[in-house]
Amino acid sequence: MLGTPRIVDSPEQLVAKIALVVPRDQMPVVMGPGISELFTVVSAQGIEVTGPWFAHHYEITDTTFDFAICVPVASPVTASGRVIPDVREAARVARAVLSGPYEGLGDGWGELMTWIAAEGLQPRTDLWEIYVTGPESGDDSSQWRTELNRPLAD
Repeated sequence: MLGTPRIVDSPEQLVAKIALVVPRDQMPVVMGPGISELFTVVSAQGIEVTGPWFAHHYEITDTTFDFAICVPVASPVTASGRVIPDVREAARVARAVLSGPYEGLGDGWGELMTWIAAEGLQPRTDLWEIYVTGPESGDDSSQWRTELNRPLAD
């Protein structure tokens, strides 16, 4: 279930990330190992994580996802393997929180995009999903929360 959308200013955020371009059906295969690798490198460098991890999608096609697995950090990570430092730029975004399992993400994004269009707003091509509460919190997927963020064109 999608909460009420709103427009907010998302601040610039220092992140550690792993950038990937994968076939859509490979997302479940690459996500878990990527998250583990990212947190292992950040932890080994003694860097403080400042919020939940997220996926920043740069381009989504019918066949591939061009995205990065990201975690916000207090200080820059030193590049190690696939993990690199980056900054997610400040942006004005349309934001809504999806309650429930990840299988609802497609419908949630559809609802948010319908709201953006009805408001006469123009989205950018990228988007990010912040996994506020997920499987690590328990088996009851109705309690999971994913924050959907769609940057808006100036």
